[in-house]
Amino acid sequence: MKRYLIPLLVFILMLGFLAAGLKLNPREVPSPLIDKPAPDFRLPTLAVPGQYISAQDLRGKVWMLNVWASWCVACRVEHPVLVDFAKTGAVPIYGLNYKDKREDAIRWLGNFGNPYLHSLSDTEGLVGIDFGVYGVPETFVIDGQGVIRLKHIGPVTPEALRDTILPLIGRLRG
Repeated sequence: MKRYLIPLLVFILMLGFLAAGLKLNPREVPSPLIDKPAPDFRLPTLAVPGQYISAQDLRGKVWMLNVWASWCVACRVEHPVLVDFAKTGAVPIYGLNYKDKREDAIRWLGNFGNPYLHSLSDTEGLVGIDFGVYGVPETFVIDGQGVIRLKHIGPVTPEALRDTILPLIGRLRG
């Protein structure tokens, strides 16, 4: 009887961990980069491959970085929200085109609109990795000192803009 007790207890313990894990929201995974300096980067823009933008170029202003790709279905869901938000001029939005072909990305922006002040080309995904991206879309809010203040996983919704992103931008602008 005792030889069955230990495996049974281990099984019950594993079921408890599984049950607890199923209750977690993957969009609430905290990023270790929150309140840390944004990774340094220097990438070409999609529009003009010979034009580069670096993290240093963006210092001194609050800005959003939206990680997207033409092959991303969820990006298509959030894109109209970003296009409308960009029209408000509340904050400059920079795109990070992640593991995509330049031609596909340019065509996608032409078809669906371009909310980005500039979209940066990260064809190898290395800058995305530095930002801790594990899926697209993901959106970051970065303050004037270059510190990441928010990581939003998944499509940006009007509710996320209203309830989380815009209030944070307002506080960061002081």
